Amino acid sequence: MMKILMAVDGSKQALKAVDSLIGHADWFKQAPEIELVTVHLPVPKLPRMRLVVGKSQLERYYQEEGDACLAAARKKLESAGVACKSRILVGRPAETIAAHALRYGCDLICIGTHGRGPLGNVVLGSVAMRLAQIARVPVMLVR
Repeated sequence: MMKILMAVDGSKQALKAVDSLIGHADWFKQAPEIELVTVHLPVPKLPRMRLVVGKSQLERYYQEEGDACLAAARKKLESAGVACKSRILVGRPAETIAAHALRYGCDLICIGTHGRGPLGNVVLGSVAMRLAQIARVPVMLVR
């Protein structure tokens, strides 16, 4: 069975990628296993921060923010009858997604791209483009 890592951030482009994956379900002989992930940048570690913000508060923050990013994608997949496991990861997005795909034996990474064009990617950077450069599994970019 094919395993697909679907990376989302709650954006319109991410949901478009989810729609594309659902719309192309007929590409697969059997329904793929979907690993739905979102990546949260780590909160900067400041001196004495742990005196004010505890570990459980920080974990709750990541969970709430992550759930919000995953909600619409999870709903679309479930409505289409596509089962998925969802995870909230913390780290640098492209690097964390690529590592997770390897760790969990994913065959493909699917991610939406904001489609800013070459100049926008140079100036602003792009998680999707960086991921396409570093991933050791195929990456499907949906624009």
